Amino acid sequence: MKHLVDCHLYAILDLSYVDISDCNRVAELLIDGGVDLIQLRGKKVNLEPLARVAADLHPITLRAGLPLIINDHPEVAASISLEGVHLGQDDLPIHEVRQKVDRACLVGKSTHSVDQAVAAQIEGADYIGFGPLFATPTKPNYSPIGLDHIAEVHEKVRLPIFCIGGIKLDNLRDVIAAGARRVVIVSGLLQSPRIAAAAQSAKQLLTAA
Repeated sequence: MKHLVDCHLYAILDLSYVDISDCNRVAELLIDGGVDLIQLRGKKVNLEPLARVAADLHPITLRAGLPLIINDHPEVAASISLEGVHLGQDDLPIHEVRQKVDRACLVGKSTHSVDQAVAAQIEGADYIGFGPLFATPTKPNYSPIGLDHIAEVHEKVRLPIFCIGGIKLDNLRDVIAAGARRVVIVSGLLQSPRIAAAAQSAKQLLTAA
């Protein structure tokens, strides 16, 4: 299984972009493109079908040696032995999530400021998402924070930091130049007509940096 510190390109298999019936195919394309870990996110999907999708995906990510992270639902991680859970600011505390999973697993947390990032580190997160850097339909209630605080958050937080929010191939160089070492890309991969090629291009930029 790929270690978190070796992960730089984080893909989110968001069910608002991908039909449930197409998840396995898209996951294979993301893996072919070189993503380092995959999160399953289904904000509007009921728990039972979401758990079925996770159960179908997990053998695929296991074969590739990639962690599969579930958004919001520690009970799914517990029942399917997923590698991690990702939390938002309004979700359960990290220690409660670890209790629910009841075994070693990654717990990541979304943060929208340097102060929240520092707080997530103190709370015991394994990694953080930092953003949204740019406007994005997946976070309509959050104002973009821009690139100015990327260097600062890397100075103050010693966890793996995945910059997120509106990142696409055409702005990825700017994100990297601002100090990002790891990124999350959602629609920039999922809406590409060539998903694997888009992931390969993003991974090459990150590797070169």
